[in-house]
Formats: sequence, structure tokens, C-alpha cells
Amino acid sequence: MADRKAFLLRIDPKLLDAVQQWADDDLRSVNAQIEFLLRRTLRDAGRLKESSDEPAR
Repeated sequence: MADRKAFLLRIDPKLLDAVQQWADDDLRSVNAQIEFLLRRTLRDAGRLKESSDEPAR
């Protein structure tokens, strides 16, 4: 598993509630859901190349 960095995220409560519900629906933590969404968005925009050590989701 790759090294992880922690950072503070300020987020609108309504946005966080929506992400929490989506994470619950997908049986993920909020952190994992945000990482999933960021990875998918970056990949779709051509700004992230998939590497062999990243999990396929």
C-alpha cells in the first residue's frame, strides 16, 4: 500500500452529508469515498495514470 498523507478538509455540511450517505450505500468510509471520487475524476480527466499498486474499484 502506498504511503498516505493526512490533511484537513473544510467542507459544507450538506455536501459531507451527501458523501456520507453515498459512502454508506457503497459500504465505504467517508475517507475512502472521497478518495474513490477524486481518483475517478482525475482518471476521467486524464490527469492520473493508473499504476499497478492502486486498487481497482
